[in-house]
Amino acid sequence: MKKNDSNILNTSNDLNDLNTSDINTSKGSNKSNAQNTGGSPHSSPLKKRRKLLWSLLFVVIAAATVWAVVSRSRSFSLGSFMTYIGTSSKPWLLAACASALGFIVFEGLAIASVCRAFGYHVNFGRSFSYSASDIYFSAITPSATGGQPACAYFMIKDKIPGTVVTVALLLNLVMYTLSILVISAIVLITNLQVFSSFGRLSRALIVIGFVIQSLLALFFIVLLLNAKLLRNICAGCIRFLCKIKILKNGDKKLRRLDEYITEYSECVKLINGRKKTLFSTFILNIFQRISVISVSALTFLACGGAYSGACRIWSVQCFSVIGSNSIPIPGAMGVADYIMLDGFANLMPRETAVNLELLSRSLSFYICVVICGAATLIKYAVQRKRRGASNI
Repeated sequence: MKKNDSNILNTSNDLNDLNTSDINTSKGSNKSNAQNTGGSPHSSPLKKRRKLLWSLLFVVIAAATVWAVVSRSRSFSLGSFMTYIGTSSKPWLLAACASALGFIVFEGLAIASVCRAFGYHVNFGRSFSYSASDIYFSAITPSATGGQPACAYFMIKDKIPGTVVTVALLLNLVMYTLSILVISAIVLITNLQVFSSFGRLSRALIVIGFVIQSLLALFFIVLLLNAKLLRNICAGCIRFLCKIKILKNGDKKLRRLDEYITEYSECVKLINGRKKTLFSTFILNIFQRISVISVSALTFLACGGAYSGACRIWSVQCFSVIGSNSIPIPGAMGVADYIMLDGFANLMPRETAVNLELLSRSLSFYICVVICGAATLIKYAVQRKRRGASNI
């Protein structure tokens, strides 16, 4: 659905300005200088216009994608689509909605699991908001570049140190990427005939997506284990931004970066010694992937599909998830829809395939993004209110 190639370097660069201290002392205190975080992600007029532009682009691409999908069926009509929904099994449809919601919940639980390993308790509400902000901004930005920085912003505002935030998000990103690789490999081995039924373009997108995810997983693992490489990349970005006059005081920021990388290395050593945390984070990401992939199969059952065909529907959705990472379009809109419709059309009549694709994609992506956007807005409003109250 989102974020597999999220730009963790953007998160690291945003955190370079944090004035962090020893993570082993004063765990309950704010280890970052809130004034150095650049304020609210919505505070700058330029940033507001940028977010608005991405949101409008999201709506345009979404509308174009829906039009492209419905145009694949000459007999499609809004009335027939509403009838398709109205005659569905409500318990199964409710299960599909709950499965879509699990995509947000399980990511939040994974992030909270890593934070607990460092002694920072994250309740369900906060973990949900972290995941929601990641998913929302990942969906509206190319290559999901906005998700990790947005999530990091809220975590830091909740007094979680920048070093812990970076390790938590990078570790979760590694597990997120590995989970889809493991699941898709199993599906490919057990359902090779489903993969073979796709058209040439869909198969190419799936293969490219798998290769990209594999390379990203390797890259993220190297970053997690090689603090020196991470430092060199961040330092290069700082020097470049200073050269083009976007940042100032480059030497000061590089000194802070060195302090930050030292603490980052300590965090990595600590988390590597907690095998239980690594395992639980991986399992929670597996559950997250399973939950979003299951939406199509549950929707298929809700709309009268046979149990024997649910496994193939599940496989089509899985291949769509891996193939959607082949092109850096916000939310993989268009790419994911094309692969899903191509796969569904081989299993059912074209009109039914269009209805199933629209309904399942609406639940697993469009409605999910709306929920995440609302949760992000609420989280921001609550934090702004708390800041206002603390200044009184």
